[in-house]
Amino acid sequence: MRTLTLLLALTLAAGPAAATPLDLDLGALGSMADGASLSGRIVQGIVLLTVLSVAPGLLIMVTCFTRIIVVLSLLRSALGLQQSPPNMVLVSLAMFLTFHIMGPTMDSAWQEGLRPLLNEQVTQEQGLERMIEPFRGFMASHVRERDLAAFAAFTAKPKPAGEDGAAKDDRPVTAESVDLRLLMPAFLLSELRRAFEIGFLLFLPFLVIDMVVAAILMAMGMMMLPPVMIALPFKIIFFVLTDGWFLIAGSLIRSYGV
Repeated sequence: MRTLTLLLALTLAAGPAAATPLDLDLGALGSMADGASLSGRIVQGIVLLTVLSVAPGLLIMVTCFTRIIVVLSLLRSALGLQQSPPNMVLVSLAMFLTFHIMGPTMDSAWQEGLRPLLNEQVTQEQGLERMIEPFRGFMASHVRERDLAAFAAFTAKPKPAGEDGAAKDDRPVTAESVDLRLLMPAFLLSELRRAFEIGFLLFLPFLVIDMVVAAILMAMGMMMLPPVMIALPFKIIFFVLTDGWFLIAGSLIRSYGV
């Protein structure tokens, strides 16, 4: 429940309208005589429903879920399995690993931001800023500077010219000072890149098994026998004997310094 509350609060803070409180009082709708006020309440309700629908996407954007689920999907492809493990199993494993890795970050956001906000010890703006800071620190520690600079360049405004006619140099872009609208997609690109790097390393041993099996079958003259069918049990037993699931889960957790 605490995690779901944090995700909802972060969704409210992710957009430009995060500082605008959403106070939907359905009991007051019947007493409204002004059509403009009623329309405003309706718009607030639509915005609130939209924010709730964005919450799953926020889980992907600001946590380590992207890297984990992509690596697990590439691992299934490397094994040559199409539907095993099922998608629900992979997503559930990725979510539990995400909660384990993001535990300190979520606890910090709860203790420093959301709990004081619910207890009315801080204002809404202060509470949202305190909740964002732990997630900003997590993303800042794992984002590539190249991705961050690229998104900053995409949205950069024309620089004012100085007295000598040359453009003024801005301060270097850092993850601690950049806006969340730039930090979040840059972090997502960085996670995708690292996930594919890990996936490439996972493919190599299984590719060797496929090549060895294909060479043996060709040497035996079994041209019509699919090498994938023969190599599949060898890849599975190799993965089991090396305790692959434990190694993959441990490596993903250690990749975030946990």
